[in-house]
Amino acid sequence: MAEAAQRSTQQRRAFALLAVPVLLFGTAWPVNKLALAGMPPLWFAAGRVAVGALISFLLLAALRQLRRPTRRDLPIILTVGLLQLALFFLLTNEALAHLPAGRSVVLSSTTTLWLVPITLITGEPIPPLRWLGVGAGLAGIVTLANPWSLDWRAPGVALGHLYLLLAALAWACAIVHARRHRWNLAPLQLLPWQMLLAALVLLPVTLLLDPDPRIEPSLTVIGGFLYVAVLSGPLASWTAVLVARDLPTVVSSLGFLGIPALGLLLSTTLLGEPVTWSLGGGAALILAGVALAILAPARLTPPPAATSAPPPR
Repeated sequence: MAEAAQRSTQQRRAFALLAVPVLLFGTAWPVNKLALAGMPPLWFAAGRVAVGALISFLLLAALRQLRRPTRRDLPIILTVGLLQLALFFLLTNEALAHLPAGRSVVLSSTTTLWLVPITLITGEPIPPLRWLGVGAGLAGIVTLANPWSLDWRAPGVALGHLYLLLAALAWACAIVHARRHRWNLAPLQLLPWQMLLAALVLLPVTLLLDPDPRIEPSLTVIGGFLYVAVLSGPLASWTAVLVARDLPTVVSSLGFLGIPALGLLLSTTLLGEPVTWSLGGGAALILAGVALAILAPARLTPPPAATSAPPPR
């Protein structure tokens, strides 16, 4: 009884926290696009996780929450550090070099598309109303992306789309693992170690592939980089892991569909990307999918592998 009540409290808090990664990740896409005009994608990805790691270590030390991870923490450090941070940031930044920010944020959020088969494999139950939410959310993504209007022969277009789909798959795998992992340290305590791992992976790759970068020292480039590296990256990544841990997989993934809706809206208003008929319809379908996922009856009993998850600290 007490465990069910605690689980219910965690889920309600996760619903409230969902607004944080949606807001920060959604705003980060147009900011990224502006900053990438004066900074190579590899250096942007490596720099944001390196600075994010430093900020995370300083924050945890100030809060006296910095802990050394144990062997039990290594699997989730590897999954989040390599898939959700290093690979996702690398692939999405490379895609942004070829595609508009609005289209990129939409296509990278096909995480839900990958989560459906993954969730079926892991055996997590999905209520019928959430299946309707999945359908509405995916229809919204297709409507927003409007692939029939693309010139697939243009340089980098096909490769950019592939990068975004692979980035979505990487994040989907991290979400499923966060949901089923036996947590030892809290997500906030693991964040600096996950970002440190991502930095240790990306920095050598960046130095090898782009040893002589050209970085424009403008306010737009430096300011955009600092916004993503200092604020958006660490805070949004931490809250995203918390949401993925405490909500059913399909619910959290549908909630994250608010990211493309916001990112596309900001891209059209701030960057002047074209406003099309698909914007309103796609955003409405995504919001309908989120609403259906939230209204569906929730199972308060977590999967067996997640029963030992401690409350957030």
